[in-house]
Amino acid sequence: MKRIFEDTATAFQLKTDSELERAYFLFRLIANQPLVKIGTAVTNFAINAHLPVEGLIRATVFDHFCGGVNEEDCMPMIDKMFAAGVTSILDYSVEGKSVENQLDNALEKVLQVLDFVKEKEAIPFAVFKPTAFGRFALLEKVNNKEALTPLEQEEWERIVNRYDLVCKKAFDLDVALLIDAEESWIQDTADMLALQMMQKYNTEKAVVFNTAQLYRWDRLEYLKQLHKQAKQSGFKVGVKAVRGAYMDKENDRAEELGYKTPICASKQETDSNFDAAVAYMLEHLEIFTIFSGTHNEESCYKLIQLMSDKGIPNDSDKIWFGQLLGMSDHISFNLAQNGYKVSKYLPYGPVRDVMPYLIRRAEENTSVAGQTSRELELLKKEKARRKI
Repeated sequence: MKRIFEDTATAFQLKTDSELERAYFLFRLIANQPLVKIGTAVTNFAINAHLPVEGLIRATVFDHFCGGVNEEDCMPMIDKMFAAGVTSILDYSVEGKSVENQLDNALEKVLQVLDFVKEKEAIPFAVFKPTAFGRFALLEKVNNKEALTPLEQEEWERIVNRYDLVCKKAFDLDVALLIDAEESWIQDTADMLALQMMQKYNTEKAVVFNTAQLYRWDRLEYLKQLHKQAKQSGFKVGVKAVRGAYMDKENDRAEELGYKTPICASKQETDSNFDAAVAYMLEHLEIFTIFSGTHNEESCYKLIQLMSDKGIPNDSDKIWFGQLLGMSDHISFNLAQNGYKVSKYLPYGPVRDVMPYLIRRAEENTSVAGQTSRELELLKKEKARRKI
C-alpha cells in the first residue's frame, strides 16, 4: 500500500512559513514534560490572577489548537480547510459547568451551532458532551441505578429533554450529531441516552452518533449488542470510534476502589481492540456509519486497506476519518487529497474558558508515545523541503 502520510507538502499546505515555525516551536515545548508541567502551572496562575496573558496565549497555543473565540471567528480556517478537502466540526470547548442555567446555556450554544452549520457543506457535524447537558453527580447516580429524589427526577427529565431538543433539531436540519464519551462510571448513562435518541431519530440513516472509547476492553461487545438492538428495532447506528481520553483517571480510580480496570492492559491491546471494532462495523455498513477518530497512522492504513478490499469507494458517506485541529495534518490532508471523507475537530470559545481544554491537550500529547516526535519529524522535513 502506498504510504500517503509522508507527503509533507500536502500535509502543511495551509501553513505559512511563520505558522510552520510556530508549530515546530510548540511541539518542541510539548515534548518536554517538565516544561509542560511548569507552563501549565504558570498559565493557570496567570489566568486565575487575571493577568493580561490572553494575547500571548492567543498568538501561540490557542491559534494553533483552536479555531477562534466564536463561530464567525472560525470561518476563515474552516473555509481554507474546506478548499483543501477537509471539513470541520465546531466544538464549543468550555468545560466543567454544572449549574442549571449553565447547562441550559450549553444547550442553547449547540442549538445555535446547528443553525449556523445547516447550510454549510464545510461543517457536516455538530457535537456535544453529555456533561454539558447534565450534572456529573446525577449522571453517576443514574449510572449506579440509585433511586432519585423528586427534585433529582425533575433534573433528570431536564437532561433527557435537552438531549431530545438537540437531537430533534439535528434530525430536522439533517446535520449529523456526535455525542462525546465520558468516564466509565457515567458512560452507561450516556449510552442509554444515546440509544434512546438513535431509536427515535436514526430511522433512515445515522443522525445521532455515540462515541466508543476502545481503550476499554468491553466496548467491542457493546458495539455488537448495539448492532443486535438496531437489527431488532430497525434503526441505524452512528459510532465515533476513538481510543480514549481518561486512561490515568480510569486506572487510578479502579485501583483505589478495588475493581478491575476497564482499560486494556497494553497499548497493543488497545490498538487491536480499536482495529477490531472498526473492522466489525465495516462488515455491517447496512447498520453502521463509522467516524474513525484517530491520530494513529496504522489504524488509518488498515481502514483504507479494508475499504479497498471490499470495493468501498474512498468518498463513501458511511466512513469518515477525524483528527483534532493542530495535530496530524499529515493524516487529515493526505486522506482528503486521496478522496476520503475527513473532518477536523475545531475547538473554540473564549480564550480563558478554553484553557482547561488546551492544558489537557498539551498533557495528553506528552503522554502519547511517539505522537509529538512524529509531529516534529514531519515539521522538520517540511521546513527542509521549503528551503530547497
